[in-house]
Amino acid sequence: MYEGASGQKINYDKSEVVFSKKVTDNSKAAILNALGVREVDKYERYLGLPTIIGRSKKAIFAGIKDQVWKKLQGWKERMLSKSGKEVINRAVAQAIPSYMMSLFLLPVGLIDELHSIMARFWWGSSERDRKLHWWSWNKLRQPKSMGGMGFRDLSAFNHALLANQLWRLLTNPGSLVGRIFKAKYFKNNTILEARRGYDPSYVWRSLWNAKALLLDGIRWRVGNGKDIGVWEKAWLPVKQGMEFQRQIWKLTRP
Repeated sequence: MYEGASGQKINYDKSEVVFSKKVTDNSKAAILNALGVREVDKYERYLGLPTIIGRSKKAIFAGIKDQVWKKLQGWKERMLSKSGKEVINRAVAQAIPSYMMSLFLLPVGLIDELHSIMARFWWGSSERDRKLHWWSWNKLRQPKSMGGMGFRDLSAFNHALLANQLWRLLTNPGSLVGRIFKAKYFKNNTILEARRGYDPSYVWRSLWNAKALLLDGIRWRVGNGKDIGVWEKAWLPVKQGMEFQRQIWKLTRP
C-alpha cells in the first residue's frame, strides 16, 4: 500500500524495527515475520546517528572519541609545525563531532575527553610520552586577541548548534519534524513556551537544554504590536529594557 501510494520501494535490508520492553517474544516474532525486517540491536547506527539512546550516554557517543583519536594519530607521525597542528585541530578534530552535536547534547565528561585529546595533539603528548602542557585548554580556547589560540569550546558550540535547530523549528513550524514535536511536546503553545515533559526523547531533552541560550539572544521585531506581550516578551534591547522597567516601577509604585 505504501509503495503504491508513494511510488517508493521499501529497502528491507535497511529497514529495522524497535520494540518496547513490554512486547512479548511471541509478538516480536510475529511482527518480524510479517514485516520481513530485523530487530535493531543496541547502539546500532543509521546515517551515522544512534538509533536508540539508552541510559549510558557515554557508551553511545564513545565512537566520536575513537574517531577523533584515530584521525589525530594518523597525522601524529608526521612532523607538523604548530601552524599545521592548528589547522588539523580546527579542520579535523573540532569538525568531526559537529554533525552529532547538532542533534544531541554530548555528555560533559566526553567533551572534556575530546578537549584533552586535542590538547595532547597540540603539545605533542601521547599515551606513552606525556609532554608538559604549558597552557591549559581554557587559555588555548580564548580568542587570539586575548592571547589564546581561538580553539572551539565544544560545550558552547554544542549548545549553539542545538539553539540553531530550535530557531529552525521556531521559524519553520510547518516542517515534518516541527509538526511531530508540536504534537508531542507543545500542543497548545509555542516551542519557546514548551516544557521538558515527563520522560521525553533525548533529542527533545537536548533541544530543550539549549532553549535558554536562544531566549537570551532573540527579540521581537515590532510590527503592529498586536501580538507583543509588553510585560513578558523581550522586545527591547537589554539596556533600554532595564531602563524602561525602572521607569515603569517608579510610576506604578505606591
